[in-house]
Amino acid sequence: MGTASTNSTKPAMRDSLIAAAFQLFLERGYEQTTVDDIVTLAGVGRRSFFRYFPSKEDVVFPDHEQSLADMTEFLAASADTDDPLLRVCEATRLVMRMYAENPTFSVQRYRLTREVTGLRTYELSVVWRYEKTLGDYLRTRFADRRDGTLRANVVAASVVAAHNHALRHWLRSGGEGDPLAEVDRALEFVRDTWSGEAAERAGGPADEAEDVVVVITKRSTPMWRVVREVESSLGES
Repeated sequence: MGTASTNSTKPAMRDSLIAAAFQLFLERGYEQTTVDDIVTLAGVGRRSFFRYFPSKEDVVFPDHEQSLADMTEFLAASADTDDPLLRVCEATRLVMRMYAENPTFSVQRYRLTREVTGLRTYELSVVWRYEKTLGDYLRTRFADRRDGTLRANVVAASVVAAHNHALRHWLRSGGEGDPLAEVDRALEFVRDTWSGEAAERAGGPADEAEDVVVVITKRSTPMWRVVREVESSLGES
């Protein structure tokens, strides 16, 4: 998860560094390109590069920090009456929208990360931060549940997996089609999977699934016979 786009609201120098970096990555390869190469092509000094990007890896994922901040702010603005599952799905959709702002850049980065092991590792660390952000929000919302932590962690992982499935499908197509429609379909599957939560709390299907067997017998009946009666009743149901 995450994005990169270069719009007019961002500093021109930052945009120049991103453009120079990707031009060199595509021409020479990621490993063969140095920070000195990037700043030389961009016409700036090394200090300018590190003002915007802590490392060469960060120039490949220039908007992750802002994307994560936007997601955190969106979740923090959630009301107690909001459906937490719907809220995390909407937060994830924000990330896909950012990817969609610049399809060409997103596809170039995807292809680059497929080729460079270090970038895949970096990307996984970023995905984990998104998942943790969603999980932290859900743990707060599910705090009154006995299975709150487990549910929060599994739902967060499911939402991230659905988003990434849709994202990869779109990127592999070369950025063709509507990525928001792709992610909506994937997230709908997650919502359908977890939508039984409300029914479970209300004593719906989850409670109805419980088997209750009543056996009427004499006090003197041996326990083995009582057990057999119970097993027989369960087998008939």
